[in-house]
Amino acid sequence: MENKELPPRPQLIDFHGVSMIDCFTDNWENIQNFQARPDDILIATYPKAGTTWVSYILDLLYFGQTAPERQTSLPIYERVPFLESNFHVIPSGTELANKLTTTPRLIKTHFPIQFVPKSFWEQNCRARNVARNAKDNAVSYFHFDRMNKMEPEPGDWNNFLQRFMDGKMVFGSWYDHVTGWWEKKQTNSNIHYMFYEDMVEDTRRELDRLCSFLGLSSSEEEKERVKLGTQFDNMKNNNMVNYSTIPVMDFKTSPFMRKGKVGDWKNHFTVAQSEKFDEDYKKKMKKPTLQFRTVV
Repeated sequence: MENKELPPRPQLIDFHGVSMIDCFTDNWENIQNFQARPDDILIATYPKAGTTWVSYILDLLYFGQTAPERQTSLPIYERVPFLESNFHVIPSGTELANKLTTTPRLIKTHFPIQFVPKSFWEQNCRARNVARNAKDNAVSYFHFDRMNKMEPEPGDWNNFLQRFMDGKMVFGSWYDHVTGWWEKKQTNSNIHYMFYEDMVEDTRRELDRLCSFLGLSSSEEEKERVKLGTQFDNMKNNNMVNYSTIPVMDFKTSPFMRKGKVGDWKNHFTVAQSEKFDEDYKKKMKKPTLQFRTVV
């Protein structure tokens, strides 16, 4: 699709104190009234923190052997609907979720904790949150906004980084998001909090932990299959996973799956930017128990 055929880039709006765009808020009533089921699994992340990776891991763990045809016939955004999305080029996230015939239903969200529909908590659904260190998350988000025409114009890297620090991003502040889910986890044993850096460092170990949390008795061979299938290069080349079927994604600018590395921030931050970011981080990261690694 030519860029000229696409609507203009959206503008950020303030929505209940969180920066958002219309396509994630104009279906608000249906989202908030969404009826979760006890066996639903919610995949929660700040944008560009490993959402698709964990979505695909869970899809393969549950359905890789029982429904292998899904892997070649349905793109990941239909297998794991994006709850709050209302892009108009595909059905809304609530529609897709309500049409799912799988058990469990795998549903993803980028919502900060306070926006999650209350039925997920009422039904005691299991949720797994993935968080990524702020510097790498900012870099990945920058390249995502460059290529995704449904996101606000990113501007240059320096201005984008300032906006990231100020929380003027779609889905709001990284700090509020990761700490909000971290706090909820302290009182809710149904939340499994994972770190992107741990997954890169030892995918198999994190797979074992995830299976333990979910009560899955997957065989060693099955776990190895899942690990292989979800390796970064395999996902990047998989058209059912890499979002290449979505016309608003401009792969000539940047692929949806770019590097999948820890520490790529060093190729983007100047020394001055890094020092400024570190100072700001110390002021805003109020949870000493929530520790991130910027290298592995």
